[in-house]
Amino acid sequence: MQKVLRLDLVSHGMTEAMRKARFPVDESLTEAGRRAIAACGPLTAARVLTGPERRAVETAALMGLPGEEDTRLRDLDAGAWRGGELMSVPQDELYAWLTDPQFRGHGGESVVDVVERTRYWMAEIASEGMSTIAITHPAVIRAALLVALDAPPKSFWRIDIPPGSVTRLHYRGEWTLHFTA
Repeated sequence: MQKVLRLDLVSHGMTEAMRKARFPVDESLTEAGRRAIAACGPLTAARVLTGPERRAVETAALMGLPGEEDTRLRDLDAGAWRGGELMSVPQDELYAWLTDPQFRGHGGESVVDVVERTRYWMAEIASEGMSTIAITHPAVIRAALLVALDAPPKSFWRIDIPPGSVTRLHYRGEWTLHFTA
């Protein structure tokens, strides 16, 4: 019987961009986000990885999980929209972004790009066989769920990942979603 590999994906805490429906920049957590993360239960694993952005690194530190930065865990690159308000994007472009997983009209990454980046990262995690905690972004966690469930990229925006949440995946030949009580 093959050993079960555990991958805990932690969504960084609340930021001002999340609160105000803006495309993120490299920002810190809000005070409420810090308090919520500090109250999270303990997690353990052989290895801890974080996205390179301040909000991911800060979340890891508040959880007592300083880790190694991994650029593959970076947030979806919103290109020219970075820092702007969601509602300032022209309606036709916003619609395309939310419905076409290959849309790159903002000059950044498409949903398909993030899913593929995450797929390769997860394959490496599986081949290394080391339980891992990854403190990252909702976009990366959505992508990981699509990979685990073999779901189409158009399902990306149908998954809500709250700040500070933990999504657990198991690997034993294939990735599975594991709900904890």
